[in-house]
Amino acid sequence: MSLVKEFKDFAMRGNVVDMAVGIIIGGAFGKIVSSLVNDVIMPPLGLLIGGVNFTDLKITIKPESVDAAGQAVKAVTLNWGNFVQVIFDFLIVAFAIFMVIKGMNSLKKKEEPATPPAPPAPSKEEELLSEIRDLLKKN
Repeated sequence: MSLVKEFKDFAMRGNVVDMAVGIIIGGAFGKIVSSLVNDVIMPPLGLLIGGVNFTDLKITIKPESVDAAGQAVKAVTLNWGNFVQVIFDFLIVAFAIFMVIKGMNSLKKKEEPATPPAPPAPSKEEELLSEIRDLLKKN
């Protein structure tokens, strides 16, 4: 089997295509959730805690300075506020995905039939074998 044919067979499987669609939609959904967090949820939350923007919260380990050659040396900071922001983003994304999956599961439950379908009628061969079995039991 040639490498090109093998790759084509791999790429055209249903689950690979489904995964690609999921990744593309997931990327777009991530942008929506990021906007929800940054533009809708965080401003009121920042207002509640006194107008603090989480991404601005940091601990300065070494302040900005100028070296002997006159070059500016950037400050060394521990950006813990940005870490908190990323945690909030993750929690909101996880909750949104949970709600989507929960909705999909409830739709699947509604689609399932209330009663299982009746078993199919026995074939002619099965009926004939049943008659033979019954006749053998009588003897």
